[in-house]
Amino acid sequence: MRTVCNINHKWAFRKGAPLPETFPADWDLVNLPHSWNNIDGQDGGNDYWRGTAVYVRALERADLPEAEAYFLEVNGANSSADVYLNGEKLAHHDGGYSTWRVELTGRLQDENLLVITVDNAPNDRVYPQSADFTFYGGLYRDVNILCVPATHFELSYYGGCGLHLTPDVSGKVTVERWIAGPADGTTVRYTIRDADGNVAAQTTNAADKTELQVDQVHLWHGRKDPYLYTLTAELLRDGTVLDSVSRRFGFRSYRIDPDKGFFLNGESYPLHGVSRHQDGWQKGNAITREDHIRDMDLICEVGANTIRLAHYQHDQFFYDLCDERGMVVWAEIPYISRHMPGGRANTLSQMRELIVQNHHHASIVVWGLSNEITMKGDKDPDLLDNHHELNDLCHTMDPTRPTVMAVVSMCPTDSPYLEIPDAISYNHYFGWYGGDTAMNGPWFDKFHAEHPTLPIGCSEYGCEALNWHSDTPQQGDYTEEYQAYYHEELIKQLFSRPYIWATHVWNMFDFGADARNEGGENGQNHKGLVTIDRQYKKDAFYAYKAWLSDEPFVHLCGKRFVNHTGDTVRITVYSNQPQVELFANGVSLGAQQAEDHFFRFTVPNQGVTQLEAVAGDCRDSGTICHVDTTDERYRLRERGAILNWFDVTENEGFYSLNDRISDIMKAPEGKQVILDLLAMVGMGGNGEPDENFARMIGGFTVLRLSGLVGTLGENKLTKETLLSLNARLNTVARV
Repeated sequence: MRTVCNINHKWAFRKGAPLPETFPADWDLVNLPHSWNNIDGQDGGNDYWRGTAVYVRALERADLPEAEAYFLEVNGANSSADVYLNGEKLAHHDGGYSTWRVELTGRLQDENLLVITVDNAPNDRVYPQSADFTFYGGLYRDVNILCVPATHFELSYYGGCGLHLTPDVSGKVTVERWIAGPADGTTVRYTIRDADGNVAAQTTNAADKTELQVDQVHLWHGRKDPYLYTLTAELLRDGTVLDSVSRRFGFRSYRIDPDKGFFLNGESYPLHGVSRHQDGWQKGNAITREDHIRDMDLICEVGANTIRLAHYQHDQFFYDLCDERGMVVWAEIPYISRHMPGGRANTLSQMRELIVQNHHHASIVVWGLSNEITMKGDKDPDLLDNHHELNDLCHTMDPTRPTVMAVVSMCPTDSPYLEIPDAISYNHYFGWYGGDTAMNGPWFDKFHAEHPTLPIGCSEYGCEALNWHSDTPQQGDYTEEYQAYYHEELIKQLFSRPYIWATHVWNMFDFGADARNEGGENGQNHKGLVTIDRQYKKDAFYAYKAWLSDEPFVHLCGKRFVNHTGDTVRITVYSNQPQVELFANGVSLGAQQAEDHFFRFTVPNQGVTQLEAVAGDCRDSGTICHVDTTDERYRLRERGAILNWFDVTENEGFYSLNDRISDIMKAPEGKQVILDLLAMVGMGGNGEPDENFARMIGGFTVLRLSGLVGTLGENKLTKETLLSLNARLNTVARV
């Protein structure tokens, strides 16, 4: 029988070291999961260490059970790895997010030195290489030794388990199996059990493909009823079980209607949820099962019913949680941001691994081909051909699931690239990176009118928020109040359009992005509804909970924003209850009903006021306090910024760096300043920017655009340059 031996403990580790001939006792000793970028990959500066690191483990044959075949199983090594046993190189693997195995049979000695080198250095062939997240290096998931008989279910094919099962809502389950080693005289006994452990179907045969029939099928129905069956395949010879593999699955049907959205088991099932990265504070991507469970608990609490697992294959344990909790999942490979002509083979191998290892999950409904891959344009023939090949591969390997792409906002809506997959979603940030919030819904209406047969979703939208606050929040100020306003507006616009097949907030959690230098806390993308340490749920979290969760609650916004200068304060309360009453120092300010779950109260601001929001049996409280001057702790001061907005000289009646680009370009002299700026930072072309680009940058202030250019690593601006531009703008009268 199969035995799984975990070898996570007692690895020697060193960055940039030569291969050792003996166990290096003077190296750092680490346990897995482990990442060497858990600190420097989250502190900003885009200077986290990328290179080849060496993991070494002593492995004694006596510590392993007797078996006829042995395999090393690596569940995640980012991003390329080589395996050596007793000085002999056995394998190389490219791709940092999937499971892969190396056969050790016949090479194990009584005492062994196992070495795994892991490399996350830049290259031109392994994805990802350009993206807004940290490419943490390390052996960041479990490493095991699989001990099996000579005849066993196949272990070497793209990290799979030797089974491929396809359920149908009629109750029919088709199972294909692959056996390694001498198969003479073997049969396979298949048993399907229901969620209570009762046998629902069983058969034994020697065929490569088998069908089983389950009567009175209990459907997997998302969060409403995530019912799972378990298929166990036992490899037999003369009545003895040689090997056994189990996979959980669910019976369900679904379709994506271009007019009416997502349907599950024949019922309309609107998909509203979040995206997720697999990292944690000062852990990088070396997170534990407890971390995965905590993430899932928070996602369930907010009321989401779908998750986009970006931008790569996630841990099998998390896909299992998605099955159990009823999440509808978008699974994708890290073909992202920049097409590499030398990376095609890697896109295909990563897609094969994703499908082979995950096809059985009831939660997964689409295979994602790429994300924002047309950042440099959509006309590259090699890029288009790569996508056609990926799309065909998905349909060949798994005809039951559609394909999808996440499309960068600037991609033209008439691009032939959009015609490749079965469905698409756009990443739009109108109201944060450009434009304004009111542009989102109308953009989707226009697209749907132009492409009535192409399912359209919103795969990313969001804005950043840290512990900054304002009574008059503005786009780009990183305040918790603006993030809440932004998401209120997007909820109203996206959730009211049934043809949008899925919406995914970017992001559920703040995550490591070491190249980022904004918001006052460098090294992270702060678009999360929850902080990277999972300790604080931002107000916007509760806006979604009010719309999506059935759990009664009330939330008083602005708990971190206590000191206000005004005579009154506008207080927002979120709740999924029909009525909210607000009390100030015990005195009722009235009860309100709100169809959109967002309740507004104007509260007198004198001295210290204790607030309490009441909705049915739910209560939440907070405090406001009147102050004479603005509390500077609430005002963003960029760390490492060239200028802060309050350092910019403003001339009444004239423009400054703090004005929006779209407003400045209304004046001919102002337009020339903007064109000069774009030329300085390498974003200008010949003449005026095209319509899509102008729309994107129009919502930025000049100062904010300059900061984002720095994030992209192309900053050619100095303080003196910006002040010179500001002086020019101070002479341009407002139009």
